[in-house]
Amino acid sequence: MKSLNIKVILNLSGVLLLLNALFMFIATCVSIYFNDHLLYPFLVSGSLVGLSGAAMMYFTRDRRKHINKREGYIVVCVGWLFLILSGCLPYVTSLIFLPNDHIINENFSFVNIIYETVSGYTATGTSIYDDVESLPKSILFWRSTTNWIGGMGIIVLTIAILPFLGIGGRQLFMAEAPGIYTDKIHPRITETAKNLWLVYLGLTAFFAILLYFGGMNLFDAANHSMSVIATAGFSTKNEGLMYWNNNVFIQYVLIVMMFLGGTNFALIYLLIKGQFKKVWKNEEFRWWVGLLAVVTFIVFVVLFFNIYPSYSVETYSWFNFEHSFRSSLFHVVSIASTTALAMEDYTSWLTVTTLIFFSLFFIGGSAGSTSGGITVIRHVILLKNSWIEFKRILHPNAIIPVRYNNRSLNQSIVFHVMAFFVMFMFTWIVSSILFALLNYGITMSFQDILASLTLTASTLGNVGPGIGEFGPGTSMNSLTDNAKLLCCFLMVLGRLELYTILILFTPAFWKNN
Repeated sequence: MKSLNIKVILNLSGVLLLLNALFMFIATCVSIYFNDHLLYPFLVSGSLVGLSGAAMMYFTRDRRKHINKREGYIVVCVGWLFLILSGCLPYVTSLIFLPNDHIINENFSFVNIIYETVSGYTATGTSIYDDVESLPKSILFWRSTTNWIGGMGIIVLTIAILPFLGIGGRQLFMAEAPGIYTDKIHPRITETAKNLWLVYLGLTAFFAILLYFGGMNLFDAANHSMSVIATAGFSTKNEGLMYWNNNVFIQYVLIVMMFLGGTNFALIYLLIKGQFKKVWKNEEFRWWVGLLAVVTFIVFVVLFFNIYPSYSVETYSWFNFEHSFRSSLFHVVSIASTTALAMEDYTSWLTVTTLIFFSLFFIGGSAGSTSGGITVIRHVILLKNSWIEFKRILHPNAIIPVRYNNRSLNQSIVFHVMAFFVMFMFTWIVSSILFALLNYGITMSFQDILASLTLTASTLGNVGPGIGEFGPGTSMNSLTDNAKLLCCFLMVLGRLELYTILILFTPAFWKNN
């Protein structure tokens, strides 16, 4: 294999560390404001991470300016490794300044800290803390920050500043950004990344203001805005969104946030510019809206006629109608976008709704969004190819391409989608078996198997909580350390869409071209 340019890999990793240090210093300001005694932990963590990043950039300043495709994959994987390890520091250093009986100390283990950090950066949103309200404000803010910078992808943020470093960012963008392709809203990939982050930042600020005027205090509004727009699930309350269960305005605002978080951000950019026709012409967007509408209607019918009307026809009131609609829409959008927030315990409804929600674990949002999962576009291409296969059977000599957005797709894209789907399902099945063995042992029950299937599916899809034992509102602290580490690997694997990591384990990746 051609020798790797180690300097450029370390140099770009140094950039990531500097950006991570910047966010730690912002958390330091939060600690000062709330006087939660974690000024020094965040200051020390930010300084160590920042100096490390600066040193890596300084000693590799004479690196080659351009990277190839192989180096792009390595930079993304190494960068995420540095990101996770450095993101653990605020939790570790806070142990020195907090009482021994504090929740951080009680739940401390390196595996727990790694799990919390990975869950944050991958925008999965499950936690090892049972009582998050006991956490210091700066730690709560740091958890939400990891959701936020991991949602859009800190690699994408790095690409936005690469012109100042004289480095091309296309290979990084394609290796880190979700989806089978990424819409370009500008001919230059760095301008695309910059515009996406500006949209992301603007939406975060806008919805934080709405949540504040809707009834949240400023701290809760900022934290939930960062977490929800990233389609993650960290909350500042033990009950999560159930804490504001009676606030209809906040729930509708969150529905819009989760919908936009699961929508291609390039389309949101066009929407902001007023190009509505171009947005609606996008086939994936129409499928995304249609999917949410159909599933919401089905769940609504189930709720309206089986859950909320208690005993008689007289209970079919406007309140029950609106509440059924709102609850259906909220949870369908929440799970489909992989945010997995809950305004009530949807797992206590009927079995049919539980099965519907479980199936949504495998859908995901749009390509180019902050959500995880297989993504809508892959399902659309799979369905189209399956339908066309009937025609190919009847007309074996005919050349019938799969069309998407009124264009014929290259057959290699179709093969890529099929391979991804098979790899995703294979990874889910194998990891479910492995998780069950690691967490329950060979004496596992049928309920243990179901819990393993749902949790690994939600973890690989970056959805968050599973169903049953690991449903909404439960922490993951009861998992064994080995099961937690497996979940960490699955979360990163799902966030980087399998191939970015798995390709490193193939012999072909390391061979000469």
